[in-house]
Amino acid sequence: MGGASEDATESPDAEARPSEPGSQPGSEPGSGFLWRLGGVIRTVRPHQWVKNAFVLAPVVFAREIFDPALLTRAGSAFGVFCLLAGAVYTMNDLVDVESDRVHPVKRHRPIPSGRVPLGVARVMAVLLVAVALTLALLINIPFFIVASLYFAQNLAYSFKLKHVPYLDVGLIALGFVLRVEAGGYAAEIDVSHYLIACTALLALFLGFGKRRHELAASLLNQKKTRAALERYSARGLDVALVVTAIATTLVYLAYTLDSSTRAFFRTDYLWPSTVFVVAGVVRFLQLVRSRPSAESPTQEMLRDGPFVGIVLLWVGLVLWIVYNLRPGG
Repeated sequence: MGGASEDATESPDAEARPSEPGSQPGSEPGSGFLWRLGGVIRTVRPHQWVKNAFVLAPVVFAREIFDPALLTRAGSAFGVFCLLAGAVYTMNDLVDVESDRVHPVKRHRPIPSGRVPLGVARVMAVLLVAVALTLALLINIPFFIVASLYFAQNLAYSFKLKHVPYLDVGLIALGFVLRVEAGGYAAEIDVSHYLIACTALLALFLGFGKRRHELAASLLNQKKTRAALERYSARGLDVALVVTAIATTLVYLAYTLDSSTRAFFRTDYLWPSTVFVVAGVVRFLQLVRSRPSAESPTQEMLRDGPFVGIVLLWVGLVLWIVYNLRPGG
């Protein structure tokens, strides 16, 4: 949910894919329709859509995951946010195209590399937004409003506010909170204050981790590719990471021990799942520290075996406790 920042100047051949000397336009390897289509798919980042699973959280924690009607509405909401996320990623790449072209990793993305021409990317972004908001309106008005706020917030982030240190991470966290709220409205379920607090703190933690990683990478490469990084400090981000890590863990533990939570789920044994929250937090911090050459720690965690294993164990334990563990059962 965000790209790099500005810099560099536009050139007349900016949209062209670099070709080998002596080759004719359109004859370079991989310049056909399927190659372009692959670039379009990569641009909308389907591997990042896992973040939109937060839309499903209200259904899971309301013990309604097996209700077909609620699942249909929640699934539709998930689809809308995937379309909006694809539009946001496309717009981010359009806004950041010049700075991405000088980034050692991001220059290989479809838009900065020329695989997806700028004109195609612009049309794609408009269509994704139009389809997503039309579907959102069909679900219900409150969901449409929150989805629209999510899109507006991302516009503000992409064009201006991502250059404001700490506020940029706050906006990323707000995006996750809006996902959860939207899921509640789509399924017509009241969202717990604990769920909102845990979501916000976890998103802040991940966001600060990403900025810490970017700062380390920029110092390694002797170049800061994001304007806001100039006003971040390693010490400040380390403190923010520690504070949000502890706060996330404590709020989640408080939720599992709360009397209303135990009464709702009819079990006193949700608290052991906190072990996996702690393990996930520690593993993410390891990824931030140990892989400075990676594009993003939030992307690395999605393909990191230990981290994925921790998440799956947490999901499995929570589902088993919430849906199967009963007094005398």
